[in-house]
Amino acid sequence: MNSWAKAIKKASDSVAAPNSVLSIFSEMRRESVPTDSFSILFVVKSCTRLRDPGLVRHLHCHAFKVGLGGHVYVASSLLHAYVVASFVDACRLFDEIPERSTVTWNTMIAGYTRAGDVAKSRELFDGMPMRDVASWSAMIAGYVNNNDGVRGLLLFREMMLSAAEEEQLVPDQATVCSALTGCARMGKIGLLLGRAIHGYVVRSVWQLNVEIGTVLVDMYAKCGSLQVAHRVFEAMEDRNVMTWTALICGSSQHGFGKEVLRLFEVMLDFGVKPNELTFTGVLSACMNSGLVEEGKMYFRMIQESGLSLKVHHYGCMVELYGRMGLLEEALEMIEGMKVEPNAVVWGSYLSACRQNKRFDMAERVIDRVMGLIKPENDGGVYSLICDIYFLSEKWADAERVRRLMLDRKVRKIRGSSSVEGGRRSLLGRGASNRDSCSLRLFPGESNYKLPSLREIIFNS
Repeated sequence: MNSWAKAIKKASDSVAAPNSVLSIFSEMRRESVPTDSFSILFVVKSCTRLRDPGLVRHLHCHAFKVGLGGHVYVASSLLHAYVVASFVDACRLFDEIPERSTVTWNTMIAGYTRAGDVAKSRELFDGMPMRDVASWSAMIAGYVNNNDGVRGLLLFREMMLSAAEEEQLVPDQATVCSALTGCARMGKIGLLLGRAIHGYVVRSVWQLNVEIGTVLVDMYAKCGSLQVAHRVFEAMEDRNVMTWTALICGSSQHGFGKEVLRLFEVMLDFGVKPNELTFTGVLSACMNSGLVEEGKMYFRMIQESGLSLKVHHYGCMVELYGRMGLLEEALEMIEGMKVEPNAVVWGSYLSACRQNKRFDMAERVIDRVMGLIKPENDGGVYSLICDIYFLSEKWADAERVRRLMLDRKVRKIRGSSSVEGGRRSLLGRGASNRDSCSLRLFPGESNYKLPSLREIIFNS
């Protein structure tokens, strides 16, 4: 590695990495210093974060000009840059690469899943001449991130079966985290599988670090096993805001409103700064428990904390006002939104109007909502508007919306029920001991046992 490459590598670690790297690289070219593979590698990697297709194409042309276009590491680095900046160009480069490494295949698998084409990702995965752990992890994560946890977990099972035959094919932290994330979205079945994967982590004597611990807390909390979520939480030596947020959101999901607010205060006392998702969990807790004043206070706290108000924050407040019959406040909240209200926000408001039989208020905004909703995504809102007209005995309008639904081939997407959560206290008495953060566990589940993967997944 020459001195120029070392300077570029050092600059790539700085805060203003891309600009500094480009400045050094430009000076290097002005000095007519030959470009080696290390220099172009560090430049491409650093500039990937800019997501600039033109810049990536320029670097690609330069690499080709100096005879490095076919270099396996340079080509892989350029491919990753194209996946981030211009996926169409990434597909072209992948077809042109003469020697594809496993990294190259893995990059394209991740690229297709990011683009939402999981079927193409699986086609590439199945066609790989050789797979490594990262290949399996990328494909499992692709399924999970595209809301297909079932296929993701089936692939994880297949990986575990293959690992029994190939010693080098052992799941790593990324694989396990993706599988546990899939379990978190599958309710009670996911809890059973998640326990098995947790058992694998324990038996493999893995360290309970922040990443593994957080995803375990998230999985147990969302699946309704809040006692075990607390056990994992307390067993962690280090926690970050995402760990606290996982416990807050999972507890809120199962109806522990006031307890969530106490947990949030404990988090603040420990000096942990909440993020936007944390506040979503807190506002959701206020919404589920009908805590209007508390909801207002935490809504104001979002901006006081230097965070931006997102549509889901407004949505929680609109739902809270609607449930409590405060429809004027709900509409005022929507009118004052700093972001464009989406179909979910309007649907929540219209549902509250129907529930409170305030059809006059619903009719004031129906025309606006009809101009926003899409037939392929918002069938439930169409049905809601039709119901409002029907209940207010405006038969002609109800028939007009019904015919519109037929003409646009609107389909109402049925929702799925969440896991039932008990109404037991999330924090036991005395759990507000802020010095030790001794969050008490739920009663029951005292004989908790981690099943093995063979018992659960292998079914043998």
